[in-house]
Amino acid sequence: MTIRPNETPLLEWAGDTLAIGLFEDAVELTGDLAALDEKFAGILKELIAEEEFTGKTNSTIFTRVGAGNLVRKVILVGLGKPEALKLDTVRRIAAAVAKVAKKQKTKTLGISLPVWNNDPAATAQAIAEGTQLALYQDTRFKSEPEDKGPQIETIDLLGLGGQEAAITRANQIVSGVFLARQLVAAPANAVTPITLAETAQAIATDYGLQIEILEREDCEKLGMGAFLGVAQASDLPPKFIHLTYKPETTAKRKLAIIGKGLTFDSGGLNIKGAGSGIETMKIDMGGAAATLGAAKAIAQIKPDVEVHFISAATENMISGRAMHPGDVLTASNGKTIEVNNTDAEGRLTLADALVFADKLGLDAIVDLATLTGACVVALGNDIAGLFTPDDAVASQLEKAAESAGEKIWRLPMEDKYFEGLKSGIADMKNTGPRPGGSITASLFLKQFVKETPWAHLDIAGPVWEDKENGYNGSGATGFGVRTLVNWVLS
Repeated sequence: MTIRPNETPLLEWAGDTLAIGLFEDAVELTGDLAALDEKFAGILKELIAEEEFTGKTNSTIFTRVGAGNLVRKVILVGLGKPEALKLDTVRRIAAAVAKVAKKQKTKTLGISLPVWNNDPAATAQAIAEGTQLALYQDTRFKSEPEDKGPQIETIDLLGLGGQEAAITRANQIVSGVFLARQLVAAPANAVTPITLAETAQAIATDYGLQIEILEREDCEKLGMGAFLGVAQASDLPPKFIHLTYKPETTAKRKLAIIGKGLTFDSGGLNIKGAGSGIETMKIDMGGAAATLGAAKAIAQIKPDVEVHFISAATENMISGRAMHPGDVLTASNGKTIEVNNTDAEGRLTLADALVFADKLGLDAIVDLATLTGACVVALGNDIAGLFTPDDAVASQLEKAAESAGEKIWRLPMEDKYFEGLKSGIADMKNTGPRPGGSITASLFLKQFVKETPWAHLDIAGPVWEDKENGYNGSGATGFGVRTLVNWVLS
């Protein structure tokens, strides 16, 4: 599919389907739209009246245009109130248009939407992102594709001439989102610690990044007892992935993105029981998927920022070698951890990853993890939890997420709650009391960052959609990639 800027006047554009945005309660046709309606023999006014179309956000109506016109069908899409038009609204409206156009067997689509905030570049990027994300299909594991109909081949962004760079930026970011979706959606027999490391290697090879894959022996030398404690039950070797993007010029900042990389989580000896969702635990590497997706996008964008992409990848399995409830592990910073629940394994892998990153002399670290069900209880399925003691990093991430259309909400890090993690025989336990479980998890992670400003994103809710949801569709969402890219570029 090709997306291109187009300065062809609305009245002269030719193609299968023309999509036009109208603001709520302002659906009177004037100017070019009135002339277009006249050209279409009044069919637009008639459609608006018959369908009682008021222009509410994302509402769509469509009709076939009479023979002899340059356009075969017209879609009218609601923009909502002018004062409420946000960048993500544009992205979602474009997604809604793309879905309708595809159902109407469109091959060439023209989209005419207002310029958001007098920013044609941001508008073009949002439309290009929304259409591609909405039309994404993953048929890798089907013997035959279910959708055998025609696909949209060309999308013209009308009135947005000269925005090739914005469309290229959208394509780069979307490629990272697609990678993250594919990694999360793939079953655990397809995405393993080995194949995750191979994916990182492919990114490094294709885009010129530096890569370091630490094997079990390397991790042992670094004292990564927490990570290796989780990994010891699996027949598959752990892989500590460290990708580095360095700009050609002097880096204005040095950052790290760390993703939880549990390619399957059985719960360990605290095995996940009935109703636990164990069959979905292929998604427990959603943080690593977002990290690698962001790496792919950033490697193409080439900002003047040095970025380290890190994941301690392993399975959490059950065998005669498995860590026991009650075991004491020693992390690479010397902290000792009493394992009172083997199903709280992600924070153990992140502990050693955070220590590793903290030694790199960075300006900030962000980790992403499908860490706690408690965060889903607190914020639901659409919102990620943000935990950080650093207000500046929090503000950067909040702005990055808002622009990306990914919802995050800052939750408190109540130091008093660390009391619940205290152990009688070690420095801490890996889980605390049931109340405030996502907070105590973030306080646990905090013990492994000494020098660097740091934030933790708990993405357990929004990494996966059970039902169709805007441009995220259903299934793996690729959550976090767009926010991370925006954060690096900020």
